[in-house]
Amino acid sequence: MTLPFVIEPTQLAALLAQPTSSKLLIIDMCAEQTYLQGHIDGAIHVPPQKILIGQPPVPGKIAPVEQLNRVFSFLGLTPDTHVVVYDDEGGGWAGRMIWTLDAIGHKHYSYLNGGLHAWIGSGQSLTQEIPTVTPSKVDLKIDPKVVIEIPDIIGELDKGDFVVWDARSPGEYNGSRVTAAKNGHIPGAINAEWTSLMDRNDNLRIRKDAKEYLASLGLTSDKRMITHCQSHHRSGFTYLVGKALGFNIRAYHGSWAEWGNHSTTPIEV
Repeated sequence: MTLPFVIEPTQLAALLAQPTSSKLLIIDMCAEQTYLQGHIDGAIHVPPQKILIGQPPVPGKIAPVEQLNRVFSFLGLTPDTHVVVYDDEGGGWAGRMIWTLDAIGHKHYSYLNGGLHAWIGSGQSLTQEIPTVTPSKVDLKIDPKVVIEIPDIIGELDKGDFVVWDARSPGEYNGSRVTAAKNGHIPGAINAEWTSLMDRNDNLRIRKDAKEYLASLGLTSDKRMITHCQSHHRSGFTYLVGKALGFNIRAYHGSWAEWGNHSTTPIEV
C-alpha cells in the first residue's frame, strides 16, 4: 500500500471503505477523554506518555526499547503495516509518533492533515467503538542516526549547511521565559514557533505556504536541519512539517530540558 505522507480526511475515509483497509493501523494520539467521546473508526488510542521515557531529568526522551516493544506489539505492528497517525492539537503528538516510527525503522506511515479537527470539519463520522487488535511479536532496534544527542549538535554548530529549528515560543527562545537552569537558545538557532505552521482557518492543517514562510526565516531545504522544543512534543510537529516539505530534518529528543540544564552546552540570548 503506497500512500502519501500527508493524507487528507476524504482520502482516508475512502481507504477505510475499501477491503484493503485491514492493512491500515490508525493511531489516535488525542487526549483519552476525546478518544472515548468519539474517534475515527478502527483507530487505536495511544497515550503519548507510552512512547516517552517519562523520568527526570529529561522525561521527553524516547522510551526504552523494551517499553516500545510492548507498545507496538499491542498495536499489532508488522513490517508491512501502513500507519496513519492523528491527534487533536494540530500535529504535535502525531509528529512525535512519526518520529518514533522513524526511530524504530518503520517507514510506512502517513499524517492525517489537521487531525481530528480536519476530520470533523470535512463531515466525516466518529465512533465510540473500541477496536480489538491482534498483538504482534516485535523486536525493535532504535536507530542512533534518528535519535540524536548533544554531541551530534555540538559538532555541527560551526558548519554553514547546518541549522537548528527552535519550535518554542519567542519568550523561551530569547530567554525571557525561564524553563531551565540556562535560558536562551542553541547558538545560531532559528525560531519558528510550532503553531505558526498551522492554518487556524483550515482546521489546523499545515499552512499551504509553509515552505515560503520558513524560507523567509532562513529554514531552507538545502540545510541539514535539527528541530527541538522543550521536550520534543511541539517539535514533533515541526519534524513532520520538515519531512512533508522534503527537508533533511532530524530531531533532538532531549530538547531544551536537557540542553538548558546541561553544565557545558553553549547558549545564546
